[in-house]
Amino acid sequence: MIARGAMLGADQPVILHLLDIPPAAAALNGVKMELVDAACPLVKGVVATTDVAEACSGVNIAVMVGGFPRKVGMERKDVMSKNVSIYKDQASALEQHAAADCKGLVVANPANTNALILKEFAPSIAAHNITSLTRLDHNRALAQISERLNVDVSDVKNVAIWGNHSSTQYPDTNHAIVTTNQGERPVPELLADDEWLRGEFIKVVQERGAEIIKARKLSSAMSAASAACDHIHDWVLGTPKGTWVSMGVHSDGSYGVPSGLIYSFPVTCEMGQWNIVQGLHIDEFSRAKMEATTEELLEEKALAYSCLT
Repeated sequence: MIARGAMLGADQPVILHLLDIPPAAAALNGVKMELVDAACPLVKGVVATTDVAEACSGVNIAVMVGGFPRKVGMERKDVMSKNVSIYKDQASALEQHAAADCKGLVVANPANTNALILKEFAPSIAAHNITSLTRLDHNRALAQISERLNVDVSDVKNVAIWGNHSSTQYPDTNHAIVTTNQGERPVPELLADDEWLRGEFIKVVQERGAEIIKARKLSSAMSAASAACDHIHDWVLGTPKGTWVSMGVHSDGSYGVPSGLIYSFPVTCEMGQWNIVQGLHIDEFSRAKMEATTEELLEEKALAYSCLT
């Protein structure tokens, strides 16, 4: 997708830096060979390495997909400790070797808290340049509305994912819009089914990742890669006028979310900068959902910091 211009546009040449762990070096080299063989005109070079410093050297965009998954018998703190160690090391490498304006996107779970650790240990990278992926959840929400209303997914916009990329996230349709032959219509009005919107819809989006693992015995792959491309594409090239997307970003206190958390908000993007959408009405139901996911993120932050001592 990146090599074909889906992330940065059809006129942006790229040099790809690929990083993996030493036991995967041979497979990584195979990926490099395939990229070379694809003969994509936009690809001006491929660096495949197991050296994190080499991988981070001069990069303008870092998509962080590596993490340690929870295994049977592992305590939550054990998993967090592993990921804190990974992201502390990668943050140090980005701090020392990446371009000054490097934009970072954390995909690996726990994505929000991994991004927080990245921000903590790469202080010279601006806080607004470190983000986490909730675009996959955003896209899942759009798709569910599309299927429910039997409309093209491109006609649905402005759902919002609030909070953590976890089962506490809050997929919010209160401000979502569908383009119809009669013009734009609010999703709640068009669906006229609050029970579904506040029940099954939320649960499906929250648990979609687990359902995919159950079905294919592997985590989301194509949809996650597509969402990562969407995230960077809109961040760098801008969101369409009148449309917002969801990104895990550094909270500035908007909507009562504690400053400093990496929290998913609805955002618009322009000229490489994101801005949290302001002034949205938050009803009592939404406030409770937002506070629940905030609480989880605060717990994750405390757990992560305890792993540093």
